[in-house]
Amino acid sequence: MKRIIFLVVVIAFIQNINAQNPDFTGYLRNYSGMLLGNGSTDFIILQNTFNLNIEKRFDNSAFKVNPMIYHYMSDSLYFRLREAYMDLYFDNFDIRVGKQQIVWGKADGVFITDIVSPKDLFEFLLPEFDEIRRGVIGLKLDYYIGNSTLELVWLPVFTPTNLPGENSAWAVKPSFPLPPSFAYSKQEVKASLENSELFLKYSTISENIDFELMGGYMWDDDPTLFSSVSIDSATGNTKLTIIPEHNRLTVAGGSFSMPVGPFIFRGEGAYYWGKYFNTVNPALNRGVIQKDYIHYMLGLDFTLFDIYLSTQFVQRVIMNYEDIIRPTVLFKGETNNMMTFLASYSMMNETLTLELFSYYDFEYSNALIRPRILYDYSDSINLQFGANIFTGTEGLFGQYDKNDMIYGRIIYSF
Repeated sequence: MKRIIFLVVVIAFIQNINAQNPDFTGYLRNYSGMLLGNGSTDFIILQNTFNLNIEKRFDNSAFKVNPMIYHYMSDSLYFRLREAYMDLYFDNFDIRVGKQQIVWGKADGVFITDIVSPKDLFEFLLPEFDEIRRGVIGLKLDYYIGNSTLELVWLPVFTPTNLPGENSAWAVKPSFPLPPSFAYSKQEVKASLENSELFLKYSTISENIDFELMGGYMWDDDPTLFSSVSIDSATGNTKLTIIPEHNRLTVAGGSFSMPVGPFIFRGEGAYYWGKYFNTVNPALNRGVIQKDYIHYMLGLDFTLFDIYLSTQFVQRVIMNYEDIIRPTVLFKGETNNMMTFLASYSMMNETLTLELFSYYDFEYSNALIRPRILYDYSDSINLQFGANIFTGTEGLFGQYDKNDMIYGRIIYSF
């Protein structure tokens, strides 16, 4: 009954919008993924997706609404209103109000200064990146100064990272010294003026270099797992309670992209003040310690024999590191060093593309390798066949070593 009501509301909404003669674009997608290894033929994903963009531009304003509906093999429906905003245009500045995705930075496949829109990790890092980013509710003001732009973002409503469910194949299961119980009373960040987030970016484009400078006063999108240790009066056993809580962060950074002959050099970095890390002793200082944190990338893009190649070195550093900090899937110690590699080659009048993208994490010697083939069957139909191969047994990618998969997608765009 709820599904019928939902569909009726969606249809009524579209009919009402249609009276404005907007532009309708989007796609229908079938996505099927099967596990590999140990003789398994289980499907890890069977998904149908309907993505609709409703847009209309006027002389001094515009609007966009982007609903998405996911249908899964369990016959469940998952609805996302990815974007719904209005634009107002003035002589020297624009204002966008509503739910929107905001993309910053120059890195590929890595979030460094691209932190305004949090992540939706319902399928880890496997969806396209415009699906991984969540829409945020707020106001964005772009002020134009020649070839430069000053961008101000104010978010009165905090949107956290969306983590996979406990029963998901992509669920993250942190280890604790004792079996814990969870208390979620402090996890919510209430919408208020004092709890709002503020971001500022200056960007400029020239013939020799594009660069951005940014800063933000924000909430950490990922909750810190504070702990409380007590003694059960009835049994005398030690009890561990985990209390997820979001905390304030101050961040500043920037990025650049610069052509040098046949090469494109890229860089991006951010410095975080006051990030919390869990410690090996949950009874000391609520099981956390506060440290500054650096995240940066250096990248190189070029074309060789018609093959587009791109590589990035990505490093994370915990400042003033102490051995009491608990190792995680990212950090074995003070630093995490990672590389990414992309190779892409198009043929048959660019209707067929062969692509390989991979992450390699040096700390745990684990990787995610993603080969795929993209074929434009027609102007409207795109076929994709690929694999997601996880190597190693530890680390960010090695934790999913049993999730190796092959997949196919059929996408009809309109």
